[in-house]
Amino acid sequence: MTTTPEELNQRAARIRLLCLDVDGTLTDGRLVYDGEGRETKAFHVLDGLGMQLLEEHGVAVALVTARRSAAVQARARDLGLQHVHTGVKDKAATLRLLCASLGVAANEVAHMGDDLPDLPALLLAGLAAAPANAHPWVAERVHVQTRARGGEGAVRELCDLILVAQGHRAAVLERFGAA
Repeated sequence: MTTTPEELNQRAARIRLLCLDVDGTLTDGRLVYDGEGRETKAFHVLDGLGMQLLEEHGVAVALVTARRSAAVQARARDLGLQHVHTGVKDKAATLRLLCASLGVAANEVAHMGDDLPDLPALLLAGLAAAPANAHPWVAERVHVQTRARGGEGAVRELCDLILVAQGHRAAVLERFGAA
């Protein structure tokens, strides 16, 4: 899908909800188990701050993942995220429920995912995004693909795009003493 920079900026400017896949988007997509069979995940700190900055500027953030994971729940608690949906079989249906509960239209939603189970939600969202290492069939159907790979700051790129499009760049920099 070809999206002009102007169209991308317009889409990002109206976002009120960011929905994120976890495995392959917030993580590098690898599944790691310890000797006891417990799953561990690595999250990038840049992504976490990006999500917090969006929430501080009025954009809700939701994690929507097919897998059930204590690590996802812990990361969401650490970031103070209220909308965490694990074990999701139909991400588009969950996106619709979130829209209804938050009073958000589908064109006010950004969704980021990396693989085929994300396609229905990506096609519904007003701003569809994928990390650099997304499956090619997904990558060709999104409005924007990040330069960073999943788990390596891809989500932060999308968060920054939204923050800039909504005019929050100066406020964010000022908060960190770089006005």
